[in-house]
Amino acid sequence: MTEKTISEGHSDAGRFWEAHYSSREVPAGRRVNPLLVEIASPLAPATALDLGCGAGGDTLWLAGAGWRVTAVDVSGTATARVADAARERGLGDLVRAERHDLAVGFPEGRFDLVIALYLQSPFDLPRTQVLRAAARALEPGGRLLIVDHGSIAPWSWNQDHDATHPTPHEIAAGLALDPDHWSVERAASPRRIASGPDGRTAEVIDHVLLIRRTTG
Repeated sequence: MTEKTISEGHSDAGRFWEAHYSSREVPAGRRVNPLLVEIASPLAPATALDLGCGAGGDTLWLAGAGWRVTAVDVSGTATARVADAARERGLGDLVRAERHDLAVGFPEGRFDLVIALYLQSPFDLPRTQVLRAAARALEPGGRLLIVDHGSIAPWSWNQDHDATHPTPHEIAAGLALDPDHWSVERAASPRRIASGPDGRTAEVIDHVLLIRRTTG
């Protein structure tokens, strides 16, 4: 396990997310996203990149399944906690945690799975640029899983009910990836019952886009 700073994120976004994680206790369960479990479980473990790892539930689940994971977040508190949790669970050799501001640059390397789960922020983020870089970082045959909020949960930091939620097809169109090299394997908007940090439950919509790199 390693934990290091690549770019510190002294932007408003960096300060926001650092305050967000440093003011919260470490979640006891560190829940994994059920869509990640559904999509990644049939895959052979290889290399993965978790963009915006947050509390680390997805990184730790992947490592527990045998994936070698690079976990990045703009919050140093978040990455330090993920690194500590990986070591405590005996997964330290499988997790590399990096503090990295994606508005400044993209992690090095090629990966068999890149996940961008709720990579949404109240601050400007060149999301399309980041997701295009994620697609380019895939090994041939690798997959990029994008999951966005399609609705606003009662516990979300974003309570702007006038906010728009681009559909998976709109996100794919915006990425404008060459169909000779990338294909869309799934574009859907499933509904599920989610639980918030305070125990409340609500029906939410997820926008799910799964892209596969078909050639190098």
